Amino acid sequence: MKANEIIPALWMSMLFLFVYFVSLLIVKPFKNAGMQAFENPENPMNIIYFIAILLVLTLVILTIAKYWKKRLIYVFILAAVAVTSMYVLDPIFVMFIAEPFAFYLSLVMTLLIVLALVYYPEWYVIDLCGILVAIGSIAIFGISLTIPLVIILLTILAIYDFISVYKTKHMITLADTVVDLKLPVLFIIPKKLPYSFRKEETSLKKKLDKGEERDAFFMGVGDVVIPGILVAACYNFIGDLMISFSVILGILVGFFVLMLLVIKGKPQPGLPFLNTGAIIAYFISSYVLHSSLVGFTFL
Repeated sequence: MKANEIIPALWMSMLFLFVYFVSLLIVKPFKNAGMQAFENPENPMNIIYFIAILLVLTLVILTIAKYWKKRLIYVFILAAVAVTSMYVLDPIFVMFIAEPFAFYLSLVMTLLIVLALVYYPEWYVIDLCGILVAIGSIAIFGISLTIPLVIILLTILAIYDFISVYKTKHMITLADTVVDLKLPVLFIIPKKLPYSFRKEETSLKKKLDKGEERDAFFMGVGDVVIPGILVAACYNFIGDLMISFSVILGILVGFFVLMLLVIKGKPQPGLPFLNTGAIIAYFISSYVLHSSLVGFTFL
């Protein structure tokens, strides 16, 4: 392992930590603001809704990429980022300033984010936007699903990620499509500086097919968000930060195992490693700290 491989992996782990710690800080404010994605966090149908939306969005993006212009995907995802940013920023600003000023500030910040993505989609701009989306998404879904439902969701998505990378391989096609659009659906950590993501011309899939070394590490925003939901859910439904911190540690263990394989140059499904680390850490820390699976109830 070379320095230009180890250092980016360490930076990526720092990104995980930052996103998760900030997400924990806003869990309570988001809950007080009624930011739940689902009315009843205990309803098992929430998982069906979540997965159905995920599959439909994936199908829509792949269909547009194959039969129509990618520009449609660009507009679609950019609009989604704008709505998410507005949805996330407003309750955060309300913590410091009153309405309607928080709303207006959120609107201005959202416009600046969209302009930056359109006119200067450099890797650090995309990372900053991705961080914002990830923090808000983790907090929202962490208060919207109980711990048992989160664990079921993480298990299903880990299996889905494995199949989509190794079997159907449509996740590689999807990643290649969104990477070309230069939108905040992934995190980018350069292996060396200077590096310009804006000037990348060779697609990710072509580099993989040719066996070329990539100039940066890429990780989907979803790979950070999905296991992070368990971090936020543990804090929301148990109120024990030690369990949340333990889940973060489990995710990082899974991440470094994943990095050992990614460094070899082959794409890997992230969720099987990350979600497994999160779930195992929850089970172990729950028994160690409380002698039972605290918070694990369907009632």
